[in-house]
Amino acid sequence: MVSEDIIKACQKGRKDAQEAIYRAYYRKMYGVCLYYAKDETEAQDLLQDGFYHLFQKIRKYRFKGSFEGWMRRLFVNLILQKFRSKKPLFSTSGMHENMDWGYEHIMSYITTGDLLEIIRELSPRYKMVFNLYAIEGYSHKEIAEKLEISEGASKSNLSRARTILQAKIRHKFPDIYKAKSNGGKA
Repeated sequence: MVSEDIIKACQKGRKDAQEAIYRAYYRKMYGVCLYYAKDETEAQDLLQDGFYHLFQKIRKYRFKGSFEGWMRRLFVNLILQKFRSKKPLFSTSGMHENMDWGYEHIMSYITTGDLLEIIRELSPRYKMVFNLYAIEGYSHKEIAEKLEISEGASKSNLSRARTILQAKIRHKFPDIYKAKSNGGKA
């Protein structure tokens, strides 16, 4: 979205280039922060910390691959670092997955904003694992390494997050399940 010249100028510390990068990417990075934050205030704090960190680390960008992808990884890693320093993750062994409602079915009844709001209600550990797996596309092995937990804990936390999300969706949108049981008619 921004040119190599702007990135190179930012690497040299030019404030106008930093502003150009911020303006080009703040909405997308704010969206990333919203995935992991408990509320909009925390997301704004993460966004500011992320851009500060980006401008400190931008000299390490080597123009291999997408700048936006590199920036997103930098933001997610910073968020993970902040999360690890706050609370340890504990396994929720014994929880079983029960996802009998498909994503396409649910999304035909609720908006992405509704789903994001429900995800935000998860506890920090479940939200982190869910987002890393479902949104960022990390494997359980990668999540375990990043969060310093076992793969089993990652799988267990994801399972529990899905169960909680399903229950919250059932509670907030009961018509979805009526429609499913009535052959798709609400």
